[in-house]
Amino acid sequence: MLENRTLSVFTENRVGLLARVTSVFTRRNVNIESLTVSESEVSGIHRFTIVAHVTRELADKMAAQLEKQVEVIKAFVHDEAQVIHRDLALYKIELPRGGGGAILGRVLGDHGARELLREADFCVIEKTGSPDDIAALLIALEPFGVLEFVRSGSVALTRPMKKLSAFLNELEEAHVASW
Repeated sequence: MLENRTLSVFTENRVGLLARVTSVFTRRNVNIESLTVSESEVSGIHRFTIVAHVTRELADKMAAQLEKQVEVIKAFVHDEAQVIHRDLALYKIELPRGGGGAILGRVLGDHGARELLREADFCVIEKTGSPDDIAALLIALEPFGVLEFVRSGSVALTRPMKKLSAFLNELEEAHVASW
């Protein structure tokens, strides 16, 4: 069944790896819905968080293919119920003239957003939440005049799972045992 799946791919930080990782999806004609790359909790290890609308079987095959890359340490596939994920969005809107500030404040409060910057004729608003939460605020801000909008890719943490450092220790022990 096609569903959003999150792949957590732990890698070394090497030039060209991003292109090779995304090519695994491109070759299978899979669109990446969201892609975020960042440092992980382990020094020298980076984490790709990739969201794609695929079957579990295809996600597992792509994870196995990713693990064939020399710089990829491990790729995990998670169903939606296994992850806690958030996106970050910034909205630049025209400032309301003539008393609209209270209405804007109420909209921000209702959506759990905050004002980051205020200039003479515009303000920048920040919202962290699910893609649906971010879209709902965008709709609510349309009457004010949205000048710019940008959203990050998802960042995700898994529900109970082994720490990456514990997994790396197991890999090291297995490698030493095979010698």
